[in-house]
Amino acid sequence: MKLSINADEMKKKIIDILRNIYDPEIPINVYDLGLVYSINIDGNKIDVIVGLTSPFCPVAHLVAKQVEDALKDAFPDKEVHVKLDLERVWDPSMMTEEGKKLFKILYGYDPSELIQK
Repeated sequence: MKLSINADEMKKKIIDILRNIYDPEIPINVYDLGLVYSINIDGNKIDVIVGLTSPFCPVAHLVAKQVEDALKDAFPDKEVHVKLDLERVWDPSMMTEEGKKLFKILYGYDPSELIQK
């Protein structure tokens, strides 16, 4: 018997998966770094939009591919679409609180504190 999970449970599972995929330059996962711009679940479809800390990253498409592969492995019965958004400009204020803590541990400061509002 196959157990179904609701959209909230599925989103939590997706976030857990994304926390195991790391930015190629900053050793923080893509979710806590704020590179996951949206997660939409609609019936049998999972749509995720991801970005990068820099649109000039030479391995830009690797992040989107890793996200797509991980989600397809976790949800083989779902239609997974991952879009790489290179137009939206990432900034440190997009990090989760956990991401900011990790950054501070790694580099000694919270970069979002440097942003002028």
